[in-house]
Amino acid sequence: MSTFKAPKGTYDLLPPDSATFLAVREAIAAPLRRSGYGYVETPGFENVELFARGVGESTDIVTKEMYAFETKGGDQLALRPEGTASVLRAALEASLHKAGNLPVKLWYSGSYYRYERPQKGRYRHFSQVGAEAIGAEDPALDAELIILADQAYRSLGLREFRILLNSLGDQECRPVYRAALQDFLRGLDLDEDTRRRIDINPLRVLDDKRAEVQKQLVGAPLLRDYLCDACKAYHEEVRELLAAAGVAFEDDPKLVRGLDYYTRTTFEFVHDGLGSQSAVGGGGRYDGLSEMIGGPALPSVGWALGVDRTVLALEAEGVVLDIPAATDVFAVALGEDAKRRVFALVTELRKAGVATDMAYGGKSMKAGMKAAHRSGARFTVIAGERDLAEGVVQLKDMESGEQEAVALDALTDTLRGKLA
Repeated sequence: MSTFKAPKGTYDLLPPDSATFLAVREAIAAPLRRSGYGYVETPGFENVELFARGVGESTDIVTKEMYAFETKGGDQLALRPEGTASVLRAALEASLHKAGNLPVKLWYSGSYYRYERPQKGRYRHFSQVGAEAIGAEDPALDAELIILADQAYRSLGLREFRILLNSLGDQECRPVYRAALQDFLRGLDLDEDTRRRIDINPLRVLDDKRAEVQKQLVGAPLLRDYLCDACKAYHEEVRELLAAAGVAFEDDPKLVRGLDYYTRTTFEFVHDGLGSQSAVGGGGRYDGLSEMIGGPALPSVGWALGVDRTVLALEAEGVVLDIPAATDVFAVALGEDAKRRVFALVTELRKAGVATDMAYGGKSMKAGMKAAHRSGARFTVIAGERDLAEGVVQLKDMESGEQEAVALDALTDTLRGKLA
């Protein structure tokens, strides 16, 4: 055994479990690809300032959870704690917003890093699939993204998730609410850290999960009572579009997201089967983020869904994904000469698009057939010296157990036909 272990709070993804993670990523990405979203990939680390400005200096993510470091050249960098700021930075840097149609629609998949207290469903390295629609202010876009996430989860067989929805207002109405909330919070019995938050970002206090804080928040002013007419109308349209699409949601007037950049529409996907880490994903509109990081005004909306959390939600519901075997055909060679011929045959089958593997290491017939069973292959090709001299191989159907001799020059077409 190796003396090295994965760092605390991280995990390795290995077969066969990794196939489930790949299937989840694929299921989340599929509706996005069908809806005009192009794939974007950004570096695993960025300038610290991008997150300090974009995510917000007062957030736990920036103050406590970010992996920040100085390079040999003196650059201040951070492992990315979330995806939106990086994707927007990349879109601005490449001037995608000037290339024609707005919004610029992008999707991404990758690992993100936060220094957290590890527990089930909360790791220091985690995997997300995200989507951003950059450069348009339209309730239909907000609704589209929520609907696409809903479709992705339903395509996986998930049923017991809930969509929470709220509006955080905009620069017109939020300052009035913020002042009212600060007045209310200053009258509560809160610790020093939380008191500091009242001045910097009072909405984050509403997001405090501690029971003793939540008890005191009963009767706190609600944002929805302070929304201006424009924000009310916008939010109502998002709600109507979701209802018309048959997507169930719950209004949650206390829902705030943990990042400073959100405005107007905010939403969260929660699964009650996951205990305290019930959020499987979330997002919202972030109309001011582009200007915060030095770009032009580009109203945008997006979300990120946790791949690890989604896998836990599938387990909680007892959903087992139907993942086909990675190998369709497994070849077993009997003897050294046969092995060379079979290796060439396997290469030909792969070139023809047939997923093929073979027994390595000079296995006996018995060991080779065991390996064939373990591979999950539908068919096994068995080739001995005598068969090959006659220009045939034995083809075994692993489901029915039937075996037949097939001419070497007809093997590829025969297998293609049977697999189709």
